[in-house]
Amino acid sequence: MSIEISRVGKKFGDFVALDDINLSIPAGELTALLGPSGGGKSTLLRIIAGLESADTGSVSIEGVVATHLPAQKRNVGFVFQHYAAFKHMSVAKNVAFGLEIRKRPKQEVKDRVAELLDLVHLSQFAHRLPAQLSGGQRQRMALARALAVEPTVLLLDEPFGALDAKVRKELREWLRRLHDEVHVTTVFVTHDQEEALEVADQIVVINEGRIEQIGSPDSLYDRPANDFVMSFLGPVTSLAGRLVRPHDIDLAERDGVLGSVPGVITRIQRVGFEVRIGVRTDEDPEVTVTMTKTHARGLERGSKVWLVPTPGAITVPTMPPRALSA
Repeated sequence: MSIEISRVGKKFGDFVALDDINLSIPAGELTALLGPSGGGKSTLLRIIAGLESADTGSVSIEGVVATHLPAQKRNVGFVFQHYAAFKHMSVAKNVAFGLEIRKRPKQEVKDRVAELLDLVHLSQFAHRLPAQLSGGQRQRMALARALAVEPTVLLLDEPFGALDAKVRKELREWLRRLHDEVHVTTVFVTHDQEEALEVADQIVVINEGRIEQIGSPDSLYDRPANDFVMSFLGPVTSLAGRLVRPHDIDLAERDGVLGSVPGVITRIQRVGFEVRIGVRTDEDPEVTVTMTKTHARGLERGSKVWLVPTPGAITVPTMPPRALSA
C-alpha cells in the first residue's frame, strides 16, 4: 500500500471532523474521497499532506511514518481548487518553480518543464501569464507544477470545483487519461458523485467524520452498504419504505404484478432525453420514475398506475437519521 492511515482522529473545538479513520490507499491508483461538505474529506487530505496534524493516529507514506513530518518532507504534490499560481510568472516558470528551489541543473529543469507542458497540452502557452489562460488551462498548469518534482503521492482538493460543468467534465476525462500515463498514487476530494464514479479506481465515502463504505465505483453503486451511500451515489426515490433508483421502477397502467403499489400521476416533466414522472401513493407523497419519452407516451397527470421495482433492482431500507452523539 502507498498510504496507510491508522486510527486517525481530529477535532476542531467540540466538532469531530474525523472519528477513528482507518484506510489503506493502494499504490498507483486513483482514489476519490467522496462525501458532503463538512464530512471530513478535505481534513483527511490535509492530514495526509501534512498541512494539518491529527490529534490521534498515524499516517505512513510508502512505508515511511509521516505522522510528524513537515509537509515539505513528505514528497507529496498538492493541487487546490483555486490554482494558487504565481501571477507574475509565466506558465513555464510556474511549473519550474519547485525544481528551481531544489536547485536542479538548468537543463534538467528545462527538459522536465517541456515534458510536462507537453503532457498537459500547454506547450504553446509556455510564455503566457496565468491570467491569460482559461480556468481549465490554469488547473492543468497547477497539475503540471505538482507533478514536476515527481511526488510519491498527488493530492487534489476539489480541483475542478470552481469550473463550469462542461469544463469539469472535459478535465475529469483528461485527468483519468493523465493518470493512466503517469501512474502516480493520486487522492482527490470531491462531493460530485458523477466525478468520482467516472474517474476513480477506488471510492471512499466519508460522512460526519466516518467512513461509510470503501470500494470500486461499480461495487458501491451496485451494492451500497446503507441508505446514505445509495442516496449519495446517484438519484434515488422512496417506494414502500425502501430506496430504489428511479430508472429501476416499472410503471404500468393496470395491476398485473404481485406486490405492485398503486398510485396516481401528479407530475410529468421532460428533461432532455428522459421523462421524470411523479406518482403519489398511500405511503409516499411522491415517487419519482424516470423513463424514455417513448415509454412515457400516453401517460397523463391524474392517471392511476401501478409501481414495482424491476427484476434485479437494488433496494435499501430507508433508515432514520443517525442520532447525534452527546
